[in-house]
Amino acid sequence: MSLSTHVLDNATGEPARGVPVRLERRDGDGWTPVADGRTDTDGRLRDWVPAGAWGAGAYRLVFDTADHIGPDAFFPEVAVVFQVADPARHHHVPLLLSPYGYTTYRGS
Repeated sequence: MSLSTHVLDNATGEPARGVPVRLERRDGDGWTPVADGRTDTDGRLRDWVPAGAWGAGAYRLVFDTADHIGPDAFFPEVAVVFQVADPARHHHVPLLLSPYGYTTYRGS
């Protein structure tokens, strides 16, 4: 399985560059870190999860948005939980940010 994300600033129409992103896997009642990285100059993060780190189950992408949005960020962190049913498929989870809201969806 592979995972990618694309973070865009919905207020400016620009990519959200350098946003820290952490991937975690649900482990019982908690979450176990799997990988972390930063979005590139195009707001993308791809090929960042170690081989063999995947399987079916629940995962969470945690986006540290405070630095990108600024000191008055209403959502300084965005956590997106998603379910992996078929580990052989590619999963793409985009995030559209604005100072007072965000949107996400299953991409292709």
